[in-house]
Amino acid sequence: MSRLNVNIHEKKSTINKNIYGHFSEHLGRCIYDGIFVGENSEIPNKKGMRSDIVEALKNIKIPVLRWPGGCFADEYHWKDGIGPVEHRKNMVNTHWGKVVEDNSFGTHEFMELCEQLGCEPYINGNVGSGTVQEMQEWVEYLTFDGISPMTKLREENGRKEPWKVKYWGVGNENWGCGGNMTPDYYAGVYRHFQTYLRGFGDNVLYKIACGSHQKFFEWTEKVMELAGQYMNALTLHYYTLPTNDWTASKGSATQFDNDMYYKTLSHALKMDEIITGHLQIMSKYDPEHKVGMIVDEWGTWYDVEPGTNPGYLYQQNTMRDAIVASTTLDIFNKHSDRVVMANIAQLINVLQAMILTEGEKMLLTPTYHVFDLYKNHHDATLLGHWLECGISDEDSGVPHLSSTASTKDNQVTITITNLSATESADVTIAIPDVDCTNAKGRILTGSIDSFNDFDNPDNVVIESFNDIKCKPDSLNIKLPACSVAELVVDA
Repeated sequence: MSRLNVNIHEKKSTINKNIYGHFSEHLGRCIYDGIFVGENSEIPNKKGMRSDIVEALKNIKIPVLRWPGGCFADEYHWKDGIGPVEHRKNMVNTHWGKVVEDNSFGTHEFMELCEQLGCEPYINGNVGSGTVQEMQEWVEYLTFDGISPMTKLREENGRKEPWKVKYWGVGNENWGCGGNMTPDYYAGVYRHFQTYLRGFGDNVLYKIACGSHQKFFEWTEKVMELAGQYMNALTLHYYTLPTNDWTASKGSATQFDNDMYYKTLSHALKMDEIITGHLQIMSKYDPEHKVGMIVDEWGTWYDVEPGTNPGYLYQQNTMRDAIVASTTLDIFNKHSDRVVMANIAQLINVLQAMILTEGEKMLLTPTYHVFDLYKNHHDATLLGHWLECGISDEDSGVPHLSSTASTKDNQVTITITNLSATESADVTIAIPDVDCTNAKGRILTGSIDSFNDFDNPDNVVIESFNDIKCKPDSLNIKLPACSVAELVVDA
């Protein structure tokens, strides 16, 4: 018997809803043939945005969306993507498949998408091949309510009123695809660029510096030392591979055994120590914790699906990915005093996607359903909670359970994951001083390699969770192997 103890009187940090953020790059079929089909498409759309996808993303209350990259950000020149579509420049996407971009999805289209979704835009600016002036003028074009060449240009392109754009990233992976810079060099470049990132009116900019990846602590050390006082947040990237060997095959997204399943989960759980390590360095130079951490790329990365373009990074999405998502979100929630945003990679048809499309067909992945189960945690207060459980797999050390408990709007929400591939879990959830007799539950479960495809789009879906025995101040549940459950109790 496992046990989860929840203390409703121990109120901790607020779980920023932006932890449940997303990432959309000009990569493969994420933008084109994904969210954006154009106004002339026979697929139902509003101003070119697929209506079914917009509604699905609104259902999980998408809070923030990062764009245009990724590696693509540091070769993207925003003025190529404004004005009449027929006059926009074509460009070669050198990072992802060397396909020709027609720039039909640009700044106005991205802002239209964010307005339809009701989410905050997070724009990643071009440092690798761009200029200070280019980035500064992009801010002005989007947000200035006054008379200037950029506002005149915006009006000529059909938009008189400025937008609100708070989040600005200064480069992406500048230690690699964004310029192969050294940390001290990037720190100087960041200080230069951010000087000219000036907010207009009440649109105060939240300046985001390019951070490290995995355990590249030297980058965090030097950038925080030289530029920490000039930033609002520093990023971190970490992808989960079954082997963590980027030079070898990453393995199939759908064909794997229990051993590979546990190896994948053990690598996902390293997110905790990686975040902790970088935060310790950040605290050294920022003892008052003014600088937040943003994990703006995370998720699983496997070999592409057979027969697809290797540069498109299209992969299927199984219950293994759902468990990676839920346990990673638990880690972010645990660190919500410092982690202010995260952006899973990516939104549609790329890597650990929420949604897959094939022509007019669309399906929701198991990962999408995890974000649905976790949406009550948005802007909720993290509660003190302690798990007592065993190990799912001795070789990998993967625990049997993972959880988050929070409170908001006079409710306590508990999400709990059974990481075991084969064993169910009997769990007592103790919530003293709360009447648990009104508990309601939802659950996502299946075999570790279960997934949805276009012939069986509802193979893995959320169902009502009824295996709950309610007592005045506790719940007894039986959690199936490889499952994620949400429990809600009025408090």
